[in-house]
Amino acid sequence: MKKSFLILAAIVALLVWVVSAYNGIVTLEETVSNKWSDVETQYQRRTDLIPNLVATVKGYADHEKNTLNAVVEARAQATQMKIDISNATPEQLAQFQQIQGSLSSALSRLMAVSESYPELKANSQFLELQAQLEGTENRITVARRDFNAVVRDYNTSIRHLPRSLIANIFGFQPRAYFEAEEGAQNAPNVEF
Repeated sequence: MKKSFLILAAIVALLVWVVSAYNGIVTLEETVSNKWSDVETQYQRRTDLIPNLVATVKGYADHEKNTLNAVVEARAQATQMKIDISNATPEQLAQFQQIQGSLSSALSRLMAVSESYPELKANSQFLELQAQLEGTENRITVARRDFNAVVRDYNTSIRHLPRSLIANIFGFQPRAYFEAEEGAQNAPNVEF
């Protein structure tokens, strides 16, 4: 009787541990999804600001059509790509980052155009939009950093023993990180 009680207690303890480990991994996985939503929200905020910015600049810089068209096209590409983070591959994240990088580059060129138009630089609507866009870029950076931090925690959790056993049994897979774009260490080249 004492032996069967010990066996039963060991089985119950093992089941409690399995449930606890599983729930811990699920919580981390949900945190990854939540942080990915934060990243998407900041990118969406940026794409929502762009039409107002383009319209404001268009009034002052009608002959800068190439720059304005590049921003509009890059925005269209950025809004078309959606990623299911639960199945995202490093390649998909890289492609997403490349598209977002193209939009950032186009916006940088647009901001450089504003330097040529003193009236535009003094326009309060443009200045407000520019400040909002700069703030959004900072929020994007923070959201990506937070996303990578929770991905690290999740990936570490599913790789450490004994949780890795639970992760393998229930099919939890590592998540991809946001990585810097190739050439990100170089300052952008702005030409007029």
